[in-house]
Order: sequence, then structure tokens, then C-alpha cells
Amino acid sequence: MEKQLTTAAYWIGILSTILALIMRGLAVLGVFVFSPTAGRNPISYRTFLEGAVLFFVMAIAGALVALAKEQKA
Repeated sequence: MEKQLTTAAYWIGILSTILALIMRGLAVLGVFVFSPTAGRNPISYRTFLEGAVLFFVMAIAGALVALAKEQKA
């Protein structure tokens, strides 16, 4: 179970990182303007970046739980 959770969290983290990089690149090119005060675009690249961090931490925690269970048995 932990192995599946770790794998899923890792790949969702990778996907979130790629989306954050794409959105940031588009912001640099001027396609999207991300202003926290404008209210036009409530989802920015930071949303995906923070989500990626969350999923990577979840993947690390799942791997540590799986490792602890493996050593215990």
C-alpha cells in the first residue's frame, strides 16, 4: 500500500513541477500575468509549486514508512 502511495505521490509531484515550470515560463513571456492583488487569475505557478512540494514530502514519508515496515519484518 505504501509503495503505491509513494509512487503515485512522486508522479503527481513531477506533474505539478512541470505545470509550475510551464506556467512560470508563460508568465515570463507575458502570456499570463500572475498578480496576487489583481484577482483575475487565482491560480498561479506558486499553487502548483506548493502542491509539488506537498506531494514530494508525501512520497518521502511513504517511502520511510515502507522502509520501516520492511526492516521490522
